[in-house]
Amino acid sequence: MAIDKIILVTRPTRLQESVKRYNTKQQARFFVQSRGQSFDDYESEDANYLRARDQLVKSFPAELRFQVIDRSFLPNFVFGPDDLVITLGQDGLVVNTAKYLDGQAVLAVNPDPSRFDGVLLPFLPDQVAPALQRLLRAGLQQRSISMARVDLNDGQSLFAFNDLFLGVRTHTSARYTIHHRKKSERHSSSGLIVSTPAGSTGWLSSMYNMAAGVAQFAGAASKKIAATPLAWEERKLLFVVREPFRSKWSGADLVCGEIRDREELTIESHMSEGGVIFSDGMESDFLEFNAGATAKVRLAEKTTRLLLNPED
Repeated sequence: MAIDKIILVTRPTRLQESVKRYNTKQQARFFVQSRGQSFDDYESEDANYLRARDQLVKSFPAELRFQVIDRSFLPNFVFGPDDLVITLGQDGLVVNTAKYLDGQAVLAVNPDPSRFDGVLLPFLPDQVAPALQRLLRAGLQQRSISMARVDLNDGQSLFAFNDLFLGVRTHTSARYTIHHRKKSERHSSSGLIVSTPAGSTGWLSSMYNMAAGVAQFAGAASKKIAATPLAWEERKLLFVVREPFRSKWSGADLVCGEIRDREELTIESHMSEGGVIFSDGMESDFLEFNAGATAKVRLAEKTTRLLLNPED
C-alpha cells in the first residue's frame, strides 16, 4: 500500500480537559476530589495516553512524513487521498474521524486496553510498528464499514458512522412528513433514528429494549424484542421513530423500516424552529432542519476502511 503521509488523530484526556477548564492542575485536582472521584485515575489515564502517543510517533518509518492533529480540527482538515489515518483513543474517536474521510484507511489504536474495551480498536501501541511494515510491503486486511448519508434540499449533507438523528433540539415534539417506499405519514414524535450496521447495537438497540419492556408491561408480547446485530459491511440502514404520537394530524404506523442500496428515506420538516440533524451524537456539528427543508437519507457511497490486526 502506498502511503503519502501518516495523520495521527488524538484527543484530550480527562486531565487535559480539566486543566483547560480550571486553568491549573491544582484547581482541577480540587474539583475532581470534591466530587468524590479519584484524581489518581485521571493522572494514570493521562500518563498512559501520552506514553502511547510517544510510542506511536517513534514507531513511524523514518521515510514517511507524519502530522499530529487534535480531533477538534477534523471538520476543517483536508486529508490527502493517500494518507494513512491513525486514531489514538476510544471507539468514539474512530467514529468521529471516519465521517470526514473519503476512502482513506484507518488504523485504530487502543491507548489503554485495561481501561477501554475497544470494539473498533484492533491494534495496541506496540503492534503499530510491525503493522506499518507489513502494510507497506503487502498490505493488511480491512473491513469496509457501511455509512449513512443525509442530503438537504439546500445542498448541505452529513455523513454518519453509527447513526443519524432527525428531530428537534429540545424536548418538544418534532413534526414532519415521512416518505418510505410507497407509504407516507405525518408524524409528531421525539424524532427518528437512522442506524448503520455498525451502530445497530447502540442507540437503535436501546429503542428495541424500550419497546420490549413496554410490550411486556402491557402484556402484548410473550417474547422479548431483540435487536439482531448486523454485519458492519451489510449495505442496509435501519430507521426507528421515537415515541410517535397518534392524533388527528399525525399517525403512528410508518415507524420503522429498512433503507437498502438505491433507496431513500425522505423527511419533510414542519418545524418552525429548532429542527436539527446531527450524526453520531455530535450535537455541535448539525444541520438546521426547519420548515421548508427536505432531507433524503440513504447509504453513503463511501465506506470506512478499518484496517485489521493480523495477530487477532
